[in-house]
Amino acid sequence: MSFIKKTAAALFACAVTLPIAGQYGTLPANQAAAAPDEYHDDWLHVNENAEIVDMYGNPVWLTGCNWFGYNVGSQVFDGVWSINMHQALNEIADHGFNFLRVPMSTQILLQWKNNEPDPMIKINEWKNPELTEEGIVGGTPKYSFEIWNMAVDWCRENGIKIMIDIHSATTNAAGHNYALWYDSNYSEEDWLEALAWFADYYKDDDTILAIDLKNEPHGKKDDGIFAKWDGSSDANNWRYAAEKGAKACLDQNPNLLIMVEGIEVYPKFEKGFDWTSNSTDYGHYGDPEYQPYHGAWWGGNFRGARDYPVDLGEYQSQLVYSPHDYGPLVYEQSWFHLTGEKPNWTSYDFDRESLLKEYWYDTWAYLVEENISPLLMGEWGGRIDSENDPSGANRHWMEVLRDYMIEKRIHHTFWCFNENSSDTGGLIASDCNWDHWDEEKYEFVEPALWQDEYGRFISLDHTIPLGQSGNGISLSDYYSGTVTPPTSTTKTTTVTITTTSSADTTTTTTAAATSSETGKYKAGDANEDGDVNMADSVAIMRSQADPDEYALSDQGRKNGDVTGGGDGITNNDALVIQKYEAGIVTTLPVD
Repeated sequence: MSFIKKTAAALFACAVTLPIAGQYGTLPANQAAAAPDEYHDDWLHVNENAEIVDMYGNPVWLTGCNWFGYNVGSQVFDGVWSINMHQALNEIADHGFNFLRVPMSTQILLQWKNNEPDPMIKINEWKNPELTEEGIVGGTPKYSFEIWNMAVDWCRENGIKIMIDIHSATTNAAGHNYALWYDSNYSEEDWLEALAWFADYYKDDDTILAIDLKNEPHGKKDDGIFAKWDGSSDANNWRYAAEKGAKACLDQNPNLLIMVEGIEVYPKFEKGFDWTSNSTDYGHYGDPEYQPYHGAWWGGNFRGARDYPVDLGEYQSQLVYSPHDYGPLVYEQSWFHLTGEKPNWTSYDFDRESLLKEYWYDTWAYLVEENISPLLMGEWGGRIDSENDPSGANRHWMEVLRDYMIEKRIHHTFWCFNENSSDTGGLIASDCNWDHWDEEKYEFVEPALWQDEYGRFISLDHTIPLGQSGNGISLSDYYSGTVTPPTSTTKTTTVTITTTSSADTTTTTTAAATSSETGKYKAGDANEDGDVNMADSVAIMRSQADPDEYALSDQGRKNGDVTGGGDGITNNDALVIQKYEAGIVTTLPVD
């Protein structure tokens, strides 16, 4: 958010108490920061029924996805080296994802706080002219924090809300493999400083709804470094650290939702083991019944939360637990009962009942089954195509979990949007250079996205509908019932366009195909979809590259001829439209 917006929003701030009764208590007088203007009306809280609700007490459903890159060294979302970032965010919203989990690192947050230079940044300046200082094709990339704030603004205009997660202390593609929230480069104090700064910076912009304090704390005693969960103040006690991390955030912005993940293992105290027990009983290796610890996916074990719940004191209404869960293609866990070799298993034996009994219930599901806390499944996903999942075991697991989350209204962020997640794949099809969505996977996930009875996707913003293609509504639309039902249900159709510019650089833009009144003059609207944006620039360049295959209509040529005094369509018209999209040119046509 710009400085002007932040300042204006702050001027509206006043003390307002939002009552949330029951187990989570009433929000204290000092908790609600601001009058409900457009930057403060979407904060969420947890009620007595362990539901996440808006300021009016209406239950909401956070159904989103992950997009990584900031945590791995790209200094931006991965894939912006191939695609237009603004258009990608539009597409995420148009496909119905109302919540975006963005992995970060302590390192990059402190870099931004201290205004330190980027070591590098992976953007394609030809496909993202708006991300350059000059706002032109091939320009100089802006500072990564400035680009991040552009992403925040674009999420806002799409009705998408954001949650960052501290994926690792040090920026590194493999940083998530380190067990704790601090390492040899960045201390716990650095982590707390980064959290506090970020929470304070965005306290007057409810686009940033939540912070996931640390991705997947894990480890076992024999590893030497491990996260535990108990009532101590030990340096590796994740529960104790999470309470400190939450306080660092909530002291700055008491309206943030705080996501706390679990750990990896928990001692079988019922069998006499404790945190000093060795990780493995090698005398019974391979038999989970004899092992000293209850195992789980990294970040997925909440057995300790029953006896040692996270205590946020006056801010308890902001706590959400956030497990991760994966299928057999990520790891062949015992509860899948697999036979044969991966991935060509000859059999598998699990369903909802067995997963609840053997793993889910005591590990994390009891929290929602017993109305103790809402859950947000921060990561779930995987490959479901016949080539990578020939046995169908992974698809079966995803279906069982998906349907359970729908029934229990478990919030979730699918892993992931990226095509370059090696063990899971993503919503973008694998090995296509970010060219198109994996439609099979999207169709699988789509039933778990928040929709009304007409199939329209619901935003978490009270005033801004989700997406740009007309198939989304705002939160107020949903609860007021004032929106006219559609005559037919419309879903997003994506059109992928590839062309070569005069600089011999391939440009690919994917835009939502919408119906509009054609035959009317609108300067810049070369593709006649009713809007003037990057897709029009691409349509012009495509027609110049291959006029026989990609000819514009007569009206499209008239609309697209925005410079040169009526000299006809050229690539200069495409460049002017790009400048118009970036705000450098304010009116069309130009002299």
